[in-house]
Amino acid sequence: MNAADSMRVAGALEKLGYTSTPKAEGADVIVLNTCVVRQSAEDKAIGRLTSLKALKEKNPQMVINLMGCLVGVGGFDALQRRYPYVDVFSQPSDPHPLVKYLTADGRERETQRRQSIEDILDADFSYALPASAAGQAVTAFLPIIFGCSHACSYCVIPLRRGKEISRPAEAILVDARSLVSQGVREITLLGQIVDRYGMDQPDSPSLSGLLRALHEIEGLERIRFLTSHPNWMRDELLYAVAELPKVVPHFELPIQAGDDQVLRNMRRGYSAEQFLHIVEKIRMRFEVASIATDLIVGFPGETAEQFERSLEALRAIRPDMTHAARYSPRPGTYSATRMEDDVPADEKMRRFRLVEALQEEITGEINKDYLGKQVEVLFEEKDRSRWRGRTRTNKIVFAESEADLRGQTLPVEITWAGPWSMIGKI
Repeated sequence: MNAADSMRVAGALEKLGYTSTPKAEGADVIVLNTCVVRQSAEDKAIGRLTSLKALKEKNPQMVINLMGCLVGVGGFDALQRRYPYVDVFSQPSDPHPLVKYLTADGRERETQRRQSIEDILDADFSYALPASAAGQAVTAFLPIIFGCSHACSYCVIPLRRGKEISRPAEAILVDARSLVSQGVREITLLGQIVDRYGMDQPDSPSLSGLLRALHEIEGLERIRFLTSHPNWMRDELLYAVAELPKVVPHFELPIQAGDDQVLRNMRRGYSAEQFLHIVEKIRMRFEVASIATDLIVGFPGETAEQFERSLEALRAIRPDMTHAARYSPRPGTYSATRMEDDVPADEKMRRFRLVEALQEEITGEINKDYLGKQVEVLFEEKDRSRWRGRTRTNKIVFAESEADLRGQTLPVEITWAGPWSMIGKI
């Protein structure tokens, strides 16, 4: 989501006549787009923000814009007091405060305040590529729903990004057509719970309906979507993925824990058995499909036995990828205020490493099945001497070619398969 938001800001700045510069020292405007989903991300953002103070002192005319989840959707008076050298504070997904600041006179700047997230829906800043990137990017992220109204006990996203708001379908289609006209061949639709698209708007299509509309765009080859939630992945969506050739059979479906008590403590709203039933439906409906999942280790109160159930769940799911994370208490969340972070850091790391090792084993076995087979690869960029692309099931494939393969979809025979990438022959 932050990558898409940064793309949107870059496009807005280009319209004002700005161009990108490789080094912060030479910039007139610096936008620091931040994430606070885990403590490590927040620490990194604050460290970078602190380092910008010296640049501002050397060049007082430089404009610094703090954006994203570190600002959030609430008031930012405390941030303003803490970082007085920051000129503009922008909530997630919103280029307006920066654009207004850059186009305002001195008096207007003194009273500058950001808009509410609802105003983003009326924006004339599209999620198109900046002109400087047109023809270079083969894939692009396209947000379709902002915020989240499902408050998992550990998650700070509803507090920082606000309530769930679906973008109008026509605006999404306009952005998608623009991206395709700029050379994009694959679009990934984004939402904290992407399956809930349209549920907050009375006249909006569902995600399935939006997929069907996007499928009609000429020149668009692939459509992905993330992140799904087990409570909202309906059969209707699976039918749409199966029926629409451009929509790839890859599912981002977080389980977060394999133990029912931990899931209840997380306020996820489903059991491990219910999750496995959804996976079973996916496996039955698609001859070839890939599943990526998320898993948190060391959640408050998680015992060794409960963690073992998470490993058992992964063995049953056999995901192509597990995005594992060590629990990190986020201020203001239910788990941070009501639950003791009682799993020691070294034990969290031990569990994290066990998940990593198991996933490497599972992915290695899955990828070996690709050996000698022909797969369809959309090539995105050249990485040193080889071209890098992905299959419909999101597998990274490298292949050698003297030709320019950027944006081409070609059949590739897999000659080597490791757990994290494969090599093939065109």
